[in-house]
Amino acid sequence: MTAHEDENRAAGARRHASLGFGAECGEDGVRFCLWAPAAREVDVILEENGAVIPMDAVNGGWFKVVTAQAHPGSLYRYRIDGGVQVPDPASRFQPQDVHGPSEVVNPRAFVWRDDSWRGRPWGEVVIYELHVGAFSPEGTYAGAMALLPRLTSLGVTAIELMPLADFPGRANWGYDGVLPFAPDSRYGRPEDLKALIAAAHNLGLMVFVDVVYNHFGPEGNYLGVYAPQFFTSRHHTPWGDAINFDGADSAAVRAYFMANARYWLQEYHCDGLRFDAVHAIVDDSPQSILTAIAEAVAPLRAHGRYIHLILENENNEARHLMGGDGLQGFTAQWNDDIHHVLHVLLTGEADGYYADYTNDPALMLGRCLTEGFAYQGEWSSVRQGPRGESTRGLSPMAFVNFLQNHDQIGNRAFGERITALASPAAVRAATAVLLLAPSPPLLFMGQEFASSRPFLFFCDFEQELGRAVAKGRRREFARFPQFSDESRRARIPDPNSSATFAKSALDWSEAERLPGRDWMTFHRELLATRARHIAGRLVAGAVRAEGLTRFGARGLTVTWRLADGARLRLCANLGAAEETVFYRLPPAPMTLYETRAPMGEGQLGPWEVRFGLWPAGADTVVDDP
Repeated sequence: MTAHEDENRAAGARRHASLGFGAECGEDGVRFCLWAPAAREVDVILEENGAVIPMDAVNGGWFKVVTAQAHPGSLYRYRIDGGVQVPDPASRFQPQDVHGPSEVVNPRAFVWRDDSWRGRPWGEVVIYELHVGAFSPEGTYAGAMALLPRLTSLGVTAIELMPLADFPGRANWGYDGVLPFAPDSRYGRPEDLKALIAAAHNLGLMVFVDVVYNHFGPEGNYLGVYAPQFFTSRHHTPWGDAINFDGADSAAVRAYFMANARYWLQEYHCDGLRFDAVHAIVDDSPQSILTAIAEAVAPLRAHGRYIHLILENENNEARHLMGGDGLQGFTAQWNDDIHHVLHVLLTGEADGYYADYTNDPALMLGRCLTEGFAYQGEWSSVRQGPRGESTRGLSPMAFVNFLQNHDQIGNRAFGERITALASPAAVRAATAVLLLAPSPPLLFMGQEFASSRPFLFFCDFEQELGRAVAKGRRREFARFPQFSDESRRARIPDPNSSATFAKSALDWSEAERLPGRDWMTFHRELLATRARHIAGRLVAGAVRAEGLTRFGARGLTVTWRLADGARLRLCANLGAAEETVFYRLPPAPMTLYETRAPMGEGQLGPWEVRFGLWPAGADTVVDDP
């Protein structure tokens, strides 16, 4: 190894994102920098000795100071105009929660042990979404790290961590975070999270982090005290005034979130980000904050790293995915449509947004599998207006499919999983479709062993706010017929109760006994088939759907052309009707999966699924018209 290579290796082993604000360790001490345009004066207050360090006002509402009195481990607050003391909005760690002091962290102190890791191509992705607090018995980064070998043996290739930004109290889904640079202290210290990520990489697992750029949580957000320009009343969101991405003084706000995206990818060496509810971001600027973030991340991709950016956008705005093969812009988007239509097929539920998926759900599923979104500008009866944009030109690889996720379980009043709502045969059929179709699949923690634990909505706000949240949640369900009775609504678990969180934690002993053990085997075998026969043929932009045929009430066939010219075909009867359905198609040279021994060629019984493969050069496959 040359001296230059050794120097580069050492630099990579101690990763650091220079934010331009917050507390940064240097040779002369610690540099503190805060954007506080509404403040006249700002001081740094050190907890250890009560030292008061005045900051210098500079142009644009910034305050800065470099001091040798602070060091890694120092606890500090900013004092605004001699009065209120606040944590650092760019805090790297909050050991005493959101209202406490921030801690000076030197990210260069952590030595990484994953120097050769460059990520994995998108075609190999199998995502496992987890909540750090509810995933392991310990509810910590270290507890999650101990369970990683279970995921690799299952066939998972990526973990997606629900938001980590510091939130108030002992438990939270993470979407109420208020300090987006500070991984929550309930789960451990920053170095514990880095150890988890390095361990995942050494096992071949990618790590994605869910980030929330559409709002701050309702408790512990002090930005309005000294930087009210962070928000704007020109736009309104479900959480109140919108974050100011497009008005006066928005440059500092945009820089804050662009830096946060780079921070997770650089300082924590994450392999990608999942952007929560971008439909709730209001931005009328010439360049949207989403595009600006993608451009800010691009240099990190230029050094041979695979970095994947995933959107959640219930408006089905395909425009964000149109930047080519996903290597420069956004890689993919969560596909709510396929969840909704599978849920209708499996359960028959038609309440709320499921009402939009009851008219020939098998045909809508076929559209999801071939084109991504079911709604691409069509009229939505639920929204009373058109929804979505055309996905023409996009590959199925641009859509992350799932049968369960935190929202679709946890937003139910009692947090039921799909295995509590549908028959095992129905869930097995839908799981086979999910895990063997070309689109990248996502599993929610515990799905692989059919966890009997619910995943409930939980939080831990201060008393008055907590009562308001519990009351509001129960009020939301009053519009559903099954909750029209107040006594029924009163049974909805209180999000602030410690019992609500405890019920949501996984019981891993279920994976060791029946029926959990059989479900584990089922998922493991399907993912092994995907890895062996399908993943290597998936290249972003080079996978295309070639045919969709409907037959019977719930039957469909779908054919995809893969990157190497091979063709993959699904034949499925996603219905419980006892009658056998018939279709006219030639048999595949290679059967990858079938629910049961064939009843006869061209016949499918209830909840029967078959996947076949035509290697490149095999006879042309033509769907029955």
